[in-house]
Amino acid sequence: MNKFGFILAAALAAGLWGVVHAADAPQAHEHRHMSPATAAAAAPIDGRQLVPLPDALRIDTLANMRDHLQTLGDIQAALAAGAYDKAGDLAEQRLGMSSLDMHGAHEVAQYMPQGMQQAGTAMHRSASRFALVAKDASVSADLKAPLAALAALNQTCVACHAAYRLQ
Repeated sequence: MNKFGFILAAALAAGLWGVVHAADAPQAHEHRHMSPATAAAAAPIDGRQLVPLPDALRIDTLANMRDHLQTLGDIQAALAAGAYDKAGDLAEQRLGMSSLDMHGAHEVAQYMPQGMQQAGTAMHRSASRFALVAKDASVSADLKAPLAALAALNQTCVACHAAYRLQ
């Protein structure tokens, strides 16, 4: 792996880690120093739409989302190593439109509000678009387009998580 690739992978991983943990970490820290009543009163209001799921489906869905995060990390590592085809394959097989059956998308979709269904579809389509862009980069070795497509993919995740939460 070249120096640029390693730095890029480290920066992307650090940024993803920060996005995943930034929302919850400050609240958890503040709550440890307050009484439960004070903590409840001081807690910011979570304006996301609550999506009730049966327990088993909620657990499976959360596991799928953690797998999505792992996949984003694996994609970043593949890009950093110059393995553009591998990055594309990971995106398509584990996040893209080809992954819908593997994740039980049809089963969970019946419980999702329309907007959440659309956000999920946007994520899967964005992953498939990234896969094509990454495959193209295997010829050009230019990281610009795959990084832009990966950022767009990541934003579909952020948008959904900003709007919805599972119950």
